[in-house]
Amino acid sequence: MSLIERSFREKIVLVGVVSWPRTLDEVEASLDELALLVDTAGADEVARVVQSRDAPDPATYLGRGKAGELQALCESVDADTVVFDEELTPAQQRNLEKILGRTAIDRTAVILDIFAQNARTEEGRAQVELALLRYRLPRLRGRGVALSQQGGGIGTRGPGETQLEVDRRRIMRRITRLEVELRELEARRQTQRRSRRRGALRAVSLVGYTNAGKSTLLNALTGAGVLVENRLFATLDPRTRRLGLPGGEVALCSDTVGFVRKLPHQLVDAFHSTLEVVAEADLLVHVVDAAGPDPEGAIAAVRTVLTEIGAGDVPELYCFNKADLDPDAAKGLVAAHPGAVACSGLTGAGTQALLGAIAAALRAHDETVLLVLPYERGDVLAALHRAGEVLDQHDTGTGLEVRVRLDESARRRFARFAPAGENDGR
Repeated sequence: MSLIERSFREKIVLVGVVSWPRTLDEVEASLDELALLVDTAGADEVARVVQSRDAPDPATYLGRGKAGELQALCESVDADTVVFDEELTPAQQRNLEKILGRTAIDRTAVILDIFAQNARTEEGRAQVELALLRYRLPRLRGRGVALSQQGGGIGTRGPGETQLEVDRRRIMRRITRLEVELRELEARRQTQRRSRRRGALRAVSLVGYTNAGKSTLLNALTGAGVLVENRLFATLDPRTRRLGLPGGEVALCSDTVGFVRKLPHQLVDAFHSTLEVVAEADLLVHVVDAAGPDPEGAIAAVRTVLTEIGAGDVPELYCFNKADLDPDAAKGLVAAHPGAVACSGLTGAGTQALLGAIAAALRAHDETVLLVLPYERGDVLAALHRAGEVLDQHDTGTGLEVRVRLDESARRRFARFAPAGENDGR
């Protein structure tokens, strides 16, 4: 289901429009990132066009005059495809392809194409196919003469039914089937999450811009041994590993898909069940490439996506990774974000400090409670040691009095052992 030809490296022209509130510098930075995306998809940038206008033209995005200039440029550099930085409407795409005489796609199509290359698991492939079909459905019209021809006959189309209608119905059936499959996979994933939650383990999620080094950091923290590649969106499927923390606590650490500016809404919708691991986490470790060209811009882009998926209020710890590549930049970023940690997932430098910061951030939301256990409930005492930090215990003559630090879910779990009016939330 590729949107970019990969039997050879296509020649690509990139196009961006400067219109309020975007500045020229912001558009250029976005086009630089688009060039990386195009390279990851297996094509090469051969030219770039930036136009300033009050607003994109509804019919051709650029306006017919500029579109004609773009067509001449494409002819001169022998471009195969033109990629626009903003999402094109189906009408704009059709009109541009008529003028340019070649394929016109947008940033969304490039990202979808990269996801299609990297999907490995059953769920990942289904999510990507669903996103691709939702993207393609409104763009069926005008895909060639065959799609507009009437036809009929036994075993083919109904009387007067166009090929376009047949294709649209086929895609809708496939979308429905994929949605059913993903609901079944989501139910299985929810069962697995509930099973892990019964073990009273905290959930930590690594989030961040694509290629910030999350998988490398997961390996450094947990010894997971997951595949690491220096490319955008190398990780699509969540990986969860046990994470040992200072003091003996154990948490579950998950690495999932990286984010990017203007992450297509089709992907956010399709990957909803996968991204729930982020929204349901006790703590987000926001991994930032300290040596990247625009760390603050990457942070803002990730924060936008976190809000979109319902994870905007989850406690967050900044981790400035790749500090070995630019130590001065890492120190400056840590100073600008109090409580942040700088480290290198590749060399391991700073990872112990990160583990300590994770443990402290998880404990920051704990409260000390007083519980009284019957002598025969040794199983509850053992569960308390697993669920939190037992600070003190002594025999009262009628039972065992235990003072313990617990998170909110654990406090609810053991609430029946709390004497009335005793716990003050300290």
